[in-house]
This record gives sequence, structure tokens and C-alpha cells, in this order.
Amino acid sequence: MAEVLNTIDGFLWGMPFIIFVLVIGLYYTIRGKFFPITHFGYIMKNTIGTMFGKNKQKQEVAEGRISSFAAVAIAIGGTVGMGNIGGVATAVATGGPGAVFWMILWAFFGMMIKMVEVTLGCYYRNIDDDGAYYGGSTFMIEKGIDWDRGKHYGVVLAMGFSIALFISWLAGSQAYTISEALNVSFGINPIAFVLVYSVFIFYVTYKGTTRIGNFASKIVPFMCFAFIVGGVLMIIVNYKSIPWVIYHIFRDAFTGTAAAGGFAGAGVSVVIRSGIARSMNSNEAGQGTSPFVHGSADVDHPMKQGLWGAFEVFIDTIIVCNITAWAVLCTGEWNKGMAGATLTIAAYKATFGEAGVIFIGIMCILFGVTTTSAWYSYDIVNIRYMLRNHPVARDGLVKAWKFLFPLPNIIIVTTLTLHNYDATVFWAITDISLVLPIFFNLFSLFVMRNKFFEIFNDYKARYMGIGTVNPDFKVFYEDEPGVMEREKAINVKHQEEIAEHKHHSDK
Repeated sequence: MAEVLNTIDGFLWGMPFIIFVLVIGLYYTIRGKFFPITHFGYIMKNTIGTMFGKNKQKQEVAEGRISSFAAVAIAIGGTVGMGNIGGVATAVATGGPGAVFWMILWAFFGMMIKMVEVTLGCYYRNIDDDGAYYGGSTFMIEKGIDWDRGKHYGVVLAMGFSIALFISWLAGSQAYTISEALNVSFGINPIAFVLVYSVFIFYVTYKGTTRIGNFASKIVPFMCFAFIVGGVLMIIVNYKSIPWVIYHIFRDAFTGTAAAGGFAGAGVSVVIRSGIARSMNSNEAGQGTSPFVHGSADVDHPMKQGLWGAFEVFIDTIIVCNITAWAVLCTGEWNKGMAGATLTIAAYKATFGEAGVIFIGIMCILFGVTTTSAWYSYDIVNIRYMLRNHPVARDGLVKAWKFLFPLPNIIIVTTLTLHNYDATVFWAITDISLVLPIFFNLFSLFVMRNKFFEIFNDYKARYMGIGTVNPDFKVFYEDEPGVMEREKAINVKHQEEIAEHKHHSDK
């Protein structure tokens, strides 16, 4: 099975798909005049900078709505996960040092792409009967292409994305890599762990996005800070290897890497695929998942939330992923035939001994729980879209999802453990499951490119003094004539169907 999965992975993530991904990223980055790079300081000031000083924003979660920061905490929790610990290590173990170059390259494009998808996700958000916001790529695609542009293939793209995202749920989430790490670190049985882990995830997700937001707001800043400090210490201890690492990251990105030790060698195409696939899996830029939570943010301009999208990619990949990559390269553990969290643990153990093993074990638990709970939020909004015309079935599945959500994790961990498959098989499954969501999302973003730049230019005019403010521009799609009436008509119809179902059930 391992060989078949790796072959399928290599085919789907072949150069045609890689070129498609890079072209969309390059288009938005160039047309946006490299905004995340040229205005990097502005982004930092208006994202993480708003948490401190006299301009500190109110960050609490309240009244069924979630604050801008809570949405970001959930989203960063969704991105900074086991892909940062196990996925990046697998990229280096498969593609060699050069994979890090392509991982970083996509991160620069990804800062712009994620800013685009988060902004559009907020712009096309929905408001439920209780006044709470919700949204996501599914609603964004249908509204942006079908409702706004009158192109009826928008529904097809939205439903295609929705189904593809559901398939990626079947591929499991973080539990395999956490179980791998805890088994290597502490000898904990993976199957026993995944059962306990599923119960804990049920507790975190039981009360929905509000509890997840509160949980993520407390845990995410701590776990990111702790991992960054540990990684920086690792690199400082191994400072003599830094010139070698820099040289091979840039050289091997274009030449490939010869076989050495337990490393089988990698051609340039494998290097590129390994770096970009792991980068997209980790920072989720282009996957279309972050709009599911960012669409719930209580914010007064969609681009304000879009800036947080760019910040997420920077933290996730430029900082956290790089730390893992440099850790496994600086210690020389990368070419010893290991992959996944096992490789990362070996790197930290080589430098810090058993303390390094314990540190990565704790980080794996925190990274995994925040990511898994964030994906639960994504799934709930996806269900609301897939069954939007069947409100009774929708509400029933939302309630049942608390119990169904952990099942793929249990199945994946049990199957891989009983058959003694290594981490490369899990990451091949992950890669395969991401191809369709990425394709549907990036294609849709390209179709909606002009709408994004209208919002982008409006923001620059209003808040940055670049250009002229158009007083007639509607900051959110809900403000356009007739949109709220259409939304309310849909909600009324759904409430009538629910009332009718309850009436029949009471008889």
C-alpha cells in the first residue's frame, strides 16, 4: 500500500499542479505589488501590534460572536500543528535541504494568497438568526461567483470544494503524528492514545466555536513562544552547522540532493514537490480552510482580518516551520533514514538529551489539540453549507458530528500502527487529500480576483491614505441592495421547515 500511495501522491503533486499553484500565487503577489513584503511592518503593527500598548484591542469572546483575535487564535491553532513538527521533517527527509527553499518560497506567495482568501471569506460572510457571523470558502465561492457575478458554475465549484474538504476529513488530522511522537518519546501505545485523545477532543469541541476560541486564545500564544525559544536554542547550540545549512538549502533547491546515509536522494522535482506540499499543508494558504473561522470574526473591514491571514503564514512557516527544518539539518539527523515526528525528536534528543524528547512530546500534544479542534470548526461550517437546503438534516448532523469527528483519527492510527507503516505513508495520504480542495479554492480565487482588489484598494484608501475613498463602495457583501433580503428569505424558509418537522415529530 505504501508504494501505491506514494506513486499516487507523486502523480497528483506533479509539475502541472505545482505550476498551477505557483502561477496563482505569483499572479496575486505581483498584482498586489508584493504587499506582504513591502508593507510587512504595517501588517505586524496592525495584527500582533494591536495586542499591546494603549491601542490594545478588546480580545474577549462574547455573545456568541468571536473577536478578531479569537478567530486568529483558532486559525493559527489550525495551521501551527503537527505539519510543523512531523510534516516539515518529512519534507526534509524526502526532498533534502532544498525542500526548505521551496517551503519558504510558497510562504511568501502564501502570505498574499491567505490574505486574499481570508478577506473574501469575511466579505461574503453570513449572519445567522442570532446575529452571529459565520462564513467560509464554500459560501464565499457561491456568493462571489454565482450571486455576485451571475456565473452559475459558482455553485458547482463551491460544492466541489465542500465535498473535497469532506474527503480530507476522512484522511484524518493530527492524531497519527502525535501518537507517533508519544510512542517514540514515552513508549505510549498509539491505539490507546488515540482513544483517550478522541475523548479529550470531544470535550474541547462539545460547546462549539466559542469554547474552541477561548481554548485557542489561551494555548496558542504560549505554545508558539515555547517552540520558538526551544528551536532558537537548538540552532544556537549547533551554530557551526549554519553555513552548511544555508549553502545546501539554496544549492539543493535547484540541483537535488545525492543519496547519503539513510537518505535515498532526491531529484529537483521531488525537492520542489516536498517543499511546496508541506508548506501548503502547514500554513493552509490556498487550502481554503481559514475562511471558515475568519468568516466568524467581528470586524469592521474584511481586509483587517486579511492582514491576520498574512501574519498566520509568517508565524507558521517563516518562523515555526523553519525552526523545525533547521533543527533537523543542523544536528545532521536528517539523512539517517528517519521521517516525521521521529526525526524531529531525534534532532532535539541529539542536542538536549531526554529533555529534548520531553519538550517535543509536550509540543506535539499542544500543536495537535489546537489544530484538531480548529478543524472541527471548519467541518461544522462546511456541513452548514452542504446541507443548507436541508435544515433538519443539517442540524442533526451538526449534533452528531461531535461524535463522528474523531473517527477517522482512530481508523488511521489503528490501521497504520497494526500494519507498521511509517510516517511517509501518513503524509502521502494527507497530500492526496489536499489536491482537490486546493484546486477548487485557487481556481475560484482567480475568478474572484477583481472583487478582491476592489476591497484591497478600498482598504488602502480608507486606512492607509493610498488612493481615493469611494463613498458608495459596500465594505461587506451583506450591505449590497437585496442581499440581506435574500438571506432572510432563505433563513425564513429553513425555519419553517424546522417548525414543520418539529410539529410532525410531536404528533
